Amino acid sequence: WGSTIKDEIEVIKDAQKHLKTVNLGATAIGTSVTAHPDYPALAVKHLAEITGIDFKNSDDLIGATSDCGAYVAISSACKSLAVKLTKVCNDLRLLASGPRCGLSEIVLPQLQPGSSIMPGKVNPVIPEVTNQASFLAIGLDQTVMLAASAGQLELNVMEPVISFAVYTQMKVLTNACIALREKCVDGIVVNADRCKDLVMGSLGIITVLKPHFGYKPCANIAREGFLTGKSLHQLLVDEKKMITQQQWDEIFTYDNLINPKFEM
Repeated sequence: WGSTIKDEIEVIKDAQKHLKTVNLGATAIGTSVTAHPDYPALAVKHLAEITGIDFKNSDDLIGATSDCGAYVAISSACKSLAVKLTKVCNDLRLLASGPRCGLSEIVLPQLQPGSSIMPGKVNPVIPEVTNQASFLAIGLDQTVMLAASAGQLELNVMEPVISFAVYTQMKVLTNACIALREKCVDGIVVNADRCKDLVMGSLGIITVLKPHFGYKPCANIAREGFLTGKSLHQLLVDEKKMITQQQWDEIFTYDNLINPKFEM
């Protein structure tokens, strides 16, 4: 999660660099007609001083006037970040589902214990808020794309709504990321015992034995476990004696399940 979100943030930062290249040295479509020759450099210099942002004038003022590509790029990066935030929050909601009828692999901070309908229900409010912010950002990207495509020749009369959409995207995603970290991620507790029970109670972990016994025998054992309700340990160690207890302990560890070593 962390690395992929970080990648999107770097894309946004890179896109922001393009927005620092502006067209302040032109009247109308970038020709600089009626403007003093020194006006472009002075205007950008003063804007940079006022805002603290290292603005630069475009090398092609006419091209900068007619092209909204920088807006589209940063909006697209915001949308991509929103998509990945949604994926993360959906994972959190699923992993925290329960406590008895869901996965319950993790416990989220209880910011809103109880609901208006079901007593004792704890809603994953921060992931849900982040999802809503992400959906808004994704929708605003559509606005940016349509507005950027609606300009005619050297004019882009839709820049006001583009600016509003991009600003709103960045604002809501910034707030969502901060809230998600401070009010949810930092307080997550792993339900280690529950995770262990789910892993060791799974029939799917027999996959690590496939190189030793072959696909069909492993599939038959998994099906027998499904039909009888017996665990793999019961079938492999206690009944069929296919592996010893020591081999079970060595094979079915978390490290070996994550990075299998096919040795027996």
